[in-house]
Amino acid sequence: MSTKRQWLDSTYKKGPERPVRFSTVSDLEIEPLYTPEDVTGGYESALGNPGEYPYTRGVYESMYRGRLWTMRQFAGFGLAEDTNRRFHFLLAQGQDGLSTAFDMPGLMGYDADHERARGEVGREGVSVSSVHDMARLFDRIPLDKVSTSMTINCSASVLLAMYLVVAERQGVPWDKVAGTIQNDMLKEFIAQKEWICPPRPSLRIVTDMIEFCAKRVPRWHAVSISGYHIREAGSTAVQELAFTLADGICYVEDAVARGLGVDEFAPRLSFFWDLHNDFLEEVAKLRAARRMWARVMKERFGAKNPRSMMLRTHAQTAGVSLTAQQPLNNVVRVAIQALAGVMGGVQSLHTNSLDETLALPTEQSVMVALRTQQLIAEETGVTNTIDPLGGSYAVEALTDRMERDATDYIRRIDEMGGMIKAIETGYPQREIADAAFTYQRQLEQGVKTVVGVNKYSIPEEIKIETLKIDPAMEEMQVQRVRKMKRARNAMAVREALARVAEACREGENLMEPICEAVRREATVGEVCDVFRSEFGTYSDPGWI
Repeated sequence: MSTKRQWLDSTYKKGPERPVRFSTVSDLEIEPLYTPEDVTGGYESALGNPGEYPYTRGVYESMYRGRLWTMRQFAGFGLAEDTNRRFHFLLAQGQDGLSTAFDMPGLMGYDADHERARGEVGREGVSVSSVHDMARLFDRIPLDKVSTSMTINCSASVLLAMYLVVAERQGVPWDKVAGTIQNDMLKEFIAQKEWICPPRPSLRIVTDMIEFCAKRVPRWHAVSISGYHIREAGSTAVQELAFTLADGICYVEDAVARGLGVDEFAPRLSFFWDLHNDFLEEVAKLRAARRMWARVMKERFGAKNPRSMMLRTHAQTAGVSLTAQQPLNNVVRVAIQALAGVMGGVQSLHTNSLDETLALPTEQSVMVALRTQQLIAEETGVTNTIDPLGGSYAVEALTDRMERDATDYIRRIDEMGGMIKAIETGYPQREIADAAFTYQRQLEQGVKTVVGVNKYSIPEEIKIETLKIDPAMEEMQVQRVRKMKRARNAMAVREALARVAEACREGENLMEPICEAVRREATVGEVCDVFRSEFGTYSDPGWI
């Protein structure tokens, strides 16, 4: 039997080869053939069985044979009542977890009546300024029965406090509340750019939430360490993998420095990945991520609890891959990306809607996106066996390659003094910008293809119905917030906000004072104004 090299030099050369660059979306070169020569490590050390260290083949022993992934559809627009109706629609269609999008004012820590909120209230997510809005958002939704994900970061502490107060008012104990709040401030500085305070106090607030949830809300994931936005900003898959795990290392280091035992909080850390177009690259990325995190937690932090070593993850299909041109093509892209997530072993999945590059999704497009997941689960047969691509020479070689390259990035970040230092010098930001530039240039030169955009375009575009937000909604919400502020006990609010400020200065855990502030009807913007006053605001060093 010939070696791979002999085959390449003899048999392969007899055949034709298309004049294209054979590489992944991230530009990792792909070889014509993979054989056992390309795979390193033994089965036990590199793969292991599902549910066993190093979890390459899955974090749970029976994976989808025991339980399917949680199917979530991102929902949020207009007033809380509008999104509440969408929540009930999705639950009726078979969705089993809620995923909440907040509008830009909320994401930046402003109330609907703030001058900077003008024109943005309820536009790209739901408008939540007070605990009353949060109560409307989850009206008739029992918070001890539904798992909720909330995508919000610099103001995450306030929104979590509001959610917990709503649970109290429903009579639900905090230890029965389950869900995830994104709360990943490091990736904000790297990629998404929605922040209030500088990196160090922002990290302190995240660690406060990790500590608080470990002790008071044990079923809640206090941070979802997110590669999604890193990839959406233009990173390669390897950069997404490396910078996300480096962020996770930073959070663990800070919590341990706080005095928390790693096994006290690590089982409730979760992750969030992007699912892009290159099918094998995405499967390999997810498998490499599990193996790398298991080794980091065991070898670097000395974790003893197996759950501390398990990388449990949500994933979302790539919003950046959607095209306004020929938008029906997005249904196909999303299906392929979602299948990669399932073949890669995710625990929770969101599928984008075909119209999301144009507007917030309609009910019909959301239903198609949800049905995509249900079709994969119920009709394709891929859930019948665990890690069906495991043992593929191509997949295993690509998994090894991504682990090596990502580990090299993490080593460089360690040498800089950790992720905070790296962010302050702009290192990950520059790496992502360079990768995005390279990919864009490849598109413009035709090296990479986006079907319907730089190849197979048509002169007349297909028109589709999109969701329209009533402009009157914004004024309604502004007046609602103003009315609430006039009617509440202003003295009680001032006292509660002063207590939050004191906790900021004294280094106390901020979550209990914030919970009390929102009970007294303090708003998102008012608590975030305390952060601005006590911790200062931040400007990206790349833009100064």
